[in-house]
Amino acid sequence: MDIVFAVTLIGIAGIGAQWVAWRMNLPAIVLMAIAGLLLGPVFGLLRPEETFGEVYGPLVSMAVGIILFEGGLQLKFDELREVGKGVRRLVVPGVFFAWGLGFLAAWKIAGLSAPTALIFSGIMVVTGPTVIMPLLRQAKLSSRPATLLRWEGIVNDPIGALFAVFVYEVLHLSDPAHGGYEPATITGSLIIGATLATVFGVLAGLFIARSFRNGWVPEFLKTPVLLATVLAAFALANGFQEEAGLLAVTAMGITIANAKLPSINQLLHFKENIAVMFVSGVFVMLTANLTPDVLFSLTFADALFVIAMLFVVRPVAAITSLLGTNTTWKERLLMGWIAPRGIVAVAVCGLFAVKMVDLGYADAEKLVPLSFAMVFATVLAHGFTIGPLAKRLDLAQRGRPGVLIAGASSWSAALGEKLKEMKYPVLVVDSSYRSLRPARNRGLETFYGEILSEVTEHHIEFVRYNTLLAVSGNDSHNALVCMDLAPEMDRARTFQLATGKNITISDSRRMVSYTLQGRALLSKPLGLDELMERHYNGWGFQVTRITETYDAEAFLTAIGDESVIVAVERDKELLFVSNDKPLTPRADDRVLAYVPPSVLEGRRKREEEVPEEIEEAKEEALEKLDEGSGLTTA
Repeated sequence: MDIVFAVTLIGIAGIGAQWVAWRMNLPAIVLMAIAGLLLGPVFGLLRPEETFGEVYGPLVSMAVGIILFEGGLQLKFDELREVGKGVRRLVVPGVFFAWGLGFLAAWKIAGLSAPTALIFSGIMVVTGPTVIMPLLRQAKLSSRPATLLRWEGIVNDPIGALFAVFVYEVLHLSDPAHGGYEPATITGSLIIGATLATVFGVLAGLFIARSFRNGWVPEFLKTPVLLATVLAAFALANGFQEEAGLLAVTAMGITIANAKLPSINQLLHFKENIAVMFVSGVFVMLTANLTPDVLFSLTFADALFVIAMLFVVRPVAAITSLLGTNTTWKERLLMGWIAPRGIVAVAVCGLFAVKMVDLGYADAEKLVPLSFAMVFATVLAHGFTIGPLAKRLDLAQRGRPGVLIAGASSWSAALGEKLKEMKYPVLVVDSSYRSLRPARNRGLETFYGEILSEVTEHHIEFVRYNTLLAVSGNDSHNALVCMDLAPEMDRARTFQLATGKNITISDSRRMVSYTLQGRALLSKPLGLDELMERHYNGWGFQVTRITETYDAEAFLTAIGDESVIVAVERDKELLFVSNDKPLTPRADDRVLAYVPPSVLEGRRKREEEVPEEIEEAKEEALEKLDEGSGLTTA
């Protein structure tokens, strides 16, 4: 197959699977695996190893290195204040518990020889970011369990690879034909190599941080320089010791993440985009590379081994490791179940299967099918259960997603109160305690602090909210909040007020650039000053249901041209209205509108007349009933 066509097919399948997963709220990693199986062993359209030839292995290795680096960029030490002990326990002694129990399962249940079982169980301690990150996006976990899973997945990935390297080197170099070195000498050499790789990664990270901070690299070259440095660190560390490059790039990513670089957000967004493409592509490639023979080579004993890894090894290792930490029993239960394996496990197994066969361990041929069995079992089991289990344990968002209001005022407090009446969670954030008073008086949940602060990120459960309303009186701050949180909240759901009274979208000289703003909130371009003026003149919020008899035209006529439509609830989803993209109400919608006092008064009078009409109808019905029965009412 032509390489260009193969790359195109892989890209379409991987990104397409990601999009379908987002659209249907399904585990992305499951759909990517299905896409790879369909392209490879099912329809035979793609065989990446044959298509790419000798560059297939290096391509996968470099992609894994970049994915691990991007994961390291998300690991900030500030997150460890609450879960630091838990993370340390999952790494030490957690990985050793998992390695020991996994070895027993692979040796006694899967029937592997002791050396092969040692290598395989070492690799299986990984729970990499290639599968953890998509699951975290899907499940919307609370910050503590999400932090634990993220740190464990990224830190343990290179450790699992190093376990395999350690066992292989001991077997290889202790053989008289290859030097006959003592195990202690080999161990010391491996420790030195891993230490050098880690130090090299840290130094590379410090060099990048200093270069960017001192202006040695122009803005337009920062991302290319960073990417080139990552590849260089990966390659050089692998020169120290095989697979040590994974350790180096992870250490480099963590170093840069905690260097407090001003441009870190832009770098993060670009690197995340690259990582998503690599995760999609590499996972499709690995699954497409399977053959029917590999899939059907698995036995009943192998199935029992997978079950033991799922229901015994992982729960015992994780829960035992977390004893004595400040994690709750619910968090330990979740951690004891969620441990999906991904690209690193398959890639490293593929590498060492060949090496072990060359050393004379024929059963190492089973490493690849067993690794894929573990990947598919864990991805399917954990991908479909993490959301329901987390909600059952109260460790994820439950019910309707809420609205985050950045900017406290009497007007935003009134809006928040109405949204709360509509059963949507609301959080009002402001750096002025005094400004939050109206929200507190209305019983709304508030947060006193700057929403753009790193400290705030660790105190607000952003997963509870899927919409941002930046409604402070500072237009530039509103734009900055929208720009900063758009990747977190989704740009289509970040809104801000218009620039101010009598300023239109076309008046570009007096407003923040349109490309930096969130979407314009409300059906008319109104600033906070004008909204506050209307608020103090008696305007208010009302919710109206549109029906077949009371259609959108009748509703718009009733509220008048001055009124402003804020949001429409459609199919149990709250859609905020923007003046740059109007939303026409339709039957069964509930419309939230900001209306003048005359409309509010008219509605109040109609609601008061309804009980009278009901009472009159009731008396009329009773009279007819009495007449029909021949009775008279005393």
